[in-house]
Amino acid sequence: MSEQQDQQTDASADAGTGATSGATSDVKTDGKAARKAEKAEAKADKKAAKAETKAGRTDGKGRAKKAAAVVGDGANRVRTLLARIIWAVAVVLALVLALGALLITLDANRQNEAVRFVLEAANAVDLGIFSRTDGIKEFTKSNADVKNALFNWGLGAVAWLVIGKVLDKIIRP
Repeated sequence: MSEQQDQQTDASADAGTGATSGATSDVKTDGKAARKAEKAEAKADKKAAKAETKAGRTDGKGRAKKAAAVVGDGANRVRTLLARIIWAVAVVLALVLALGALLITLDANRQNEAVRFVLEAANAVDLGIFSRTDGIKEFTKSNADVKNALFNWGLGAVAWLVIGKVLDKIIRP
């Protein structure tokens, strides 16, 4: 029996060799297909990575850029808020001067607390440059007090608006 087993083993080895050479060609074919599949998968991964980069959802540098953009947005919000506040203050100061000039023009009761408050605020806001008593232009004839208030405080109001708008444009992003 041992001879029969040897013959069978030789026969199966020969058959195996034939099968092995056929299997080898199949493995080679399968190997090429696997490499092609791997290449296609790598290509798809690259496309997905590009799409994620465009969408801003990447790790590493993409996150850093996104974080910088968020910080930049916060800084822009602060600058915008500061510019709005400065503009609002300039408008209020201009309104105080205009209201003071109006009260002088209407010859409002200067003993009234509200009138006195507005006139004192207007005197403080005119910075001395646009003073109704010693301003840019001094009128001396009839109604000089009214003319001085309208002219000097009117210029002061315009100056506050210009200064406020210039600062607004400089500060706002």
